[in-house]
Amino acid sequence: MGRDVEQALTETTQLAQSAYPPLLDAGGLATELRSAAASAGVRAHIEVAAGRRYPPEVVWTVYLCWVDALEQAGNEAQATITVREKEGTLAFQIGAQGDHPSPGLERLRDRVEALGGRLKIESERVSGSLPLSA
Repeated sequence: MGRDVEQALTETTQLAQSAYPPLLDAGGLATELRSAAASAGVRAHIEVAAGRRYPPEVVWTVYLCWVDALEQAGNEAQATITVREKEGTLAFQIGAQGDHPSPGLERLRDRVEALGGRLKIESERVSGSLPLSA
């Protein structure tokens, strides 16, 4: 019974971390993007200004777009993400070698637009921007 309880706690912790990774608050966006790529087994090149704090809903949305792209890319691929502040927005561009854009990105487009941003989905690239202030 002790092993079952320990396994249940481990699975619960993993689920909670996937729902909102703790590194997003503790280490910031760059740290969590690197962690997601490592967990997915995808080689990645990540460019994010270190030390900047952004609104949680903006960080979470960029993170979700990145995770979706990593899932599409698969283990043998390489992915890139560049995140920059630009004219009051957080602009991002994701490149990943996948067969085709994920249907999940269409759902993420709704999330991005609900935050007042935009998301452009192309065959091997996703770019978007999210406002930094309400």
